[in-house]
Amino acid sequence: MDWKTLFFSAEGRIGRSAFWIGWLVLLGVNVVLGWIPLFGWLLSLGTIYCWVCVSAKRLHDMGKTGWLTIIPIVFAWIIPVAALFAFGGVAIFAGLADMNDEAAAVAVLSSLGGMLIIVLVSWLVAFGFLIWQGVTTGYAGDNRYGPPPAAPSVA
Repeated sequence: MDWKTLFFSAEGRIGRSAFWIGWLVLLGVNVVLGWIPLFGWLLSLGTIYCWVCVSAKRLHDMGKTGWLTIIPIVFAWIIPVAALFAFGGVAIFAGLADMNDEAAAVAVLSSLGGMLIIVLVSWLVAFGFLIWQGVTTGYAGDNRYGPPPAAPSVA
């Protein structure tokens, strides 16, 4: 398997080591892009496609559909952002109502605590999914996604 196939095609299968290599490369690229204001952040959005391709191929090796890649996206990004808007909005409006009111301060703190719990649980689910993908062995023989990966490394 070559780098282009690893990052830009969701077809086929990859083993655990190729998955971790791809994941670490994407992590490194995103860290470097995160240092570049705005332009780097926009480029890092493009790496989502590469991550989906790597993740889908790993799921294919396990005999699962690549659509399961939606699970960590929902739990790592969509639920935390929704919690930020829901609980953060309540906290902001309660705090703006009266900064000297003890009830408003309690509402702000409880809203932020609820948001933090939801975000942490969501990220734990996404992290658990990552670990599950990275440690579960694939099918030894052919499956509906193709033959098993030939080599454990990326060429």
